[in-house]
Amino acid sequence: MEAVALRRPWPTLEPHDLAVPAGMHREQFRAMGTTISLLLPEQRAGSGTETVRALFAQWEQTLSRFRPESELSALNARAGQPVAVSQLLYEVIETALEAARATDGLFDPTLLRQLIVAGYDRSFETLPQRLPRALTVPGPGGGWREIRLDPTGRQVTLPRGSGLDLGGIAKGMAVDGALERLQDLGIEAALVNAGGDLAVYGSPVEGSDWPIAVPTRYGAYTVALRHGAVATSGVTRRRWRQGPEQRHHLLDPRTGRPAHGLWSVSVGAARCAQAEVAAKVACILGPGAGARFLTNNGLSGLLVRQDGMCETAGGWPVPADGESVP
Repeated sequence: MEAVALRRPWPTLEPHDLAVPAGMHREQFRAMGTTISLLLPEQRAGSGTETVRALFAQWEQTLSRFRPESELSALNARAGQPVAVSQLLYEVIETALEAARATDGLFDPTLLRQLIVAGYDRSFETLPQRLPRALTVPGPGGGWREIRLDPTGRQVTLPRGSGLDLGGIAKGMAVDGALERLQDLGIEAALVNAGGDLAVYGSPVEGSDWPIAVPTRYGAYTVALRHGAVATSGVTRRRWRQGPEQRHHLLDPRTGRPAHGLWSVSVGAARCAQAEVAAKVACILGPGAGARFLTNNGLSGLLVRQDGMCETAGGWPVPADGESVP
């Protein structure tokens, strides 16, 4: 895997303090359960935004597990049977299985049953903050190993009793796909940010890098991104209580239970889907092992522990010479 070019960070800033570069225009809209934020050249903002909106709408309609009419929901409902699917759904499932194999199952797209047992059975905006105690034990993942793909008929067969949740990797792939569409339009520079998973190309101002706010427990600090992607995975945004226990959406496939040990992981990579998978895996592995995973795969990252202490991997920049990350 290729590491992104990250240079010395800029002064510490909160995300909302990052000014729109001269000549660029910011647009925002909701899709795939998060806020999509774009930075585009002012003269191309209209056509670029329309293109990205259409892409995210298509991806959400196809891949949302919360929409009963989505193609993914139809596939999950027919687990155990071969189902012909669209090119989009097939490619996302194929990519998710490649990620599962590459991480020996630490990235597992077949944790739908475990998420439902944990109470995450609806879009998070409508999920109550307190739920009754679970009546069943989730159990470990691993169902991805039994998925069968038939490229000839573009068919997918899920194992009985399993289901796919493609939210994270689909969001990263959508960001990558949006940048490709914008480049096809001839737009010379762009940033696409889907709830903290983002990618860039070109330059916001000639010769300059993109200032990217990265979260820590004590606020955000800023790194300069020349090209590629940064994705953050963590346990703070989607949290709720189930009976007496605190839950979050980041499950460890080895147990089926919420991962613990890290507050967040931010990763730089060549593509957003790659960064999203790596951040999730490092977060599941926890301190030490997560950093080694990133370094061994040629990636840079910032790992923030529950106590606020941070660990860097693979040359991730720190705020100033001789200082530690907050």
